[in-house]
Amino acid sequence: MSGAVDQLLARLRTEDAVLVRVESTQGSAPREAGTWMAVWADALTATIGGGQLEFQATQEARELLAGQRAIDGIQRYPLGPSLGQCCGGVMFLSYQRITAADAPALQRELVAQLKPVALFGGGHVGAALARLLAALPFSVRWIDSRDGVFPDELPAQIDTEHSEPVQDAVAALAPGSRVLIMSFSHAEDLDIVIACLKRLRMRDDLPYIGLIGSKTKWATFSHRLEARGFTADELARITCPIGVPGITGKEPEVIAVAVAAQLLQSLG
Repeated sequence: MSGAVDQLLARLRTEDAVLVRVESTQGSAPREAGTWMAVWADALTATIGGGQLEFQATQEARELLAGQRAIDGIQRYPLGPSLGQCCGGVMFLSYQRITAADAPALQRELVAQLKPVALFGGGHVGAALARLLAALPFSVRWIDSRDGVFPDELPAQIDTEHSEPVQDAVAALAPGSRVLIMSFSHAEDLDIVIACLKRLRMRDDLPYIGLIGSKTKWATFSHRLEARGFTADELARITCPIGVPGITGKEPEVIAVAVAAQLLQSLG
């Protein structure tokens, strides 16, 4: 499963496009600032919200792509009066013709806009989750202490890291990272949890820390963490079990869907 960034980069190797971005909005709007779509001669990658706005923006982008018009600066689109959309707000769009030469800068820029996730564990559930997250608004730092566990080819949104000991990677995580812990070892899981709790004490910049496992596993971990001096309030920052309630399947792909849904809930 690949995300919109990968689809954009792959097609951009052989074909020019126009990148349409939502620069800002006023009032009710279908998408937020930072949203983008790539307009090709015969297709779209991603979406700025659909409906009449997207239809008009697509037409204008294709005229720019064909050299039939110029679009300078940011364009204002009132959604109610001129476009007949019930949102009623205003969207401000920019248009940029892009070529293969723009691919490296676009990859850095578009991935940087995604929400960072640190995924500890390259097992079956970790692999299923990484594939799913690549199609969602997340960038993934995928970490394991073992060599040779990661696929050779990965989406642009995923970077891998070998870390031994694995918990040392916690200190360098991007601020605001959502952390998922599902290593091959309970001992490693515990070490990663400890490193995350210590980081919360120092910086309090990890908004979600999820640990795969049962209530029994968490009870055991809680006793060990309390023995190390962590308080009940600190332990309450750890989510275990992970995933939205009501999804009971144990298949890696099912677990991945439940966990990804919980991550999306954490975005507020």
